[in-house]
Amino acid sequence: MKKALVIGAAGFVGSYLIRHLHNDLGYQVSATKLPQEVLSEIPADVYDLNILDKDAITELLFRLRPDYIFHLAAQSSVSVAWKNPCLTVDVNIKGAINLMDAIRELFYKPRVVIIGSGEEYGHIRSGETPIKEENRLDPGNIYAATKACQNMIGSIYSKAYDMELIMVRAFNHIGPGQSSIFVVSDFCRQVAEIEKGLREPKMYVGNLSAQRDFTDVRDVVRAYALLAAKGQQGETYNVGSGKAREIRQILQMIIEQSSAAIEVEVDPAKIRPVDVPIIEADITKLHQETQWLPEIPLEQTIKEVLNYWRDYIEKEAKG
Repeated sequence: MKKALVIGAAGFVGSYLIRHLHNDLGYQVSATKLPQEVLSEIPADVYDLNILDKDAITELLFRLRPDYIFHLAAQSSVSVAWKNPCLTVDVNIKGAINLMDAIRELFYKPRVVIIGSGEEYGHIRSGETPIKEENRLDPGNIYAATKACQNMIGSIYSKAYDMELIMVRAFNHIGPGQSSIFVVSDFCRQVAEIEKGLREPKMYVGNLSAQRDFTDVRDVVRAYALLAAKGQQGETYNVGSGKAREIRQILQMIIEQSSAAIEVEVDPAKIRPVDVPIIEADITKLHQETQWLPEIPLEQTIKEVLNYWRDYIEKEAKG
């Protein structure tokens, strides 16, 4: 039986990846979280781990000896990165280096998937969309800069130390259970609260003209698992739907699923200091090497996220 380790599993993607690895692929799964985080009702052995503690990472890897490692641990919010760049640098760069150094000390070579972001590409020039992996990087925010650095260091380690590292640039992924600091979940939560009478029938939004590439998280974790098995050492792969959607269109799709009469108002606090107009993935490389394609329609995902927040608010109301 193959053994997989998911590092940083308490985040949004972790539980989805664990269930896919165990339930669909039959892997024996271990997972890590921070001591203050909660990770329950998942088919995995759970360990507390701070990726800023390199010795702790080394000890855990020697004990578990996983065949596959998925590095999800990150400070992944763009807005938080603007407010706390030092934390973002520590977690996203120093944490990744600690993991890579710990892996170097093993007496075997696990396959490692290191998760980056489509935000690394930054400001896209005319004619560069959809974005290929070899496109130049021009990060437009602190979070993106740290992920670009992580990717570059991963590529260097893979070549210099013959490590089986596969780098991913994941574009926006969404689904039930995602924090409302992210745009689709934020919109759905606001609509659910309006329906319940918990707020006035007015939605506060940021930049609606930006175009982003959204993929259901369940499709995303399928791609991660396929890359762990079939991805080429030292290579970087885009993971996305291959189709950008304007945030305004996403908002309209959400509002149309509600019977409430809702007004929309721009909130200056939700406007990022720098925003990239369009981000859209070219997923040709991923498809050619793994045959992966997204399967879950955006409309279905949005409906499920909205229903998640409706259920969440209903449970909160009942105490």
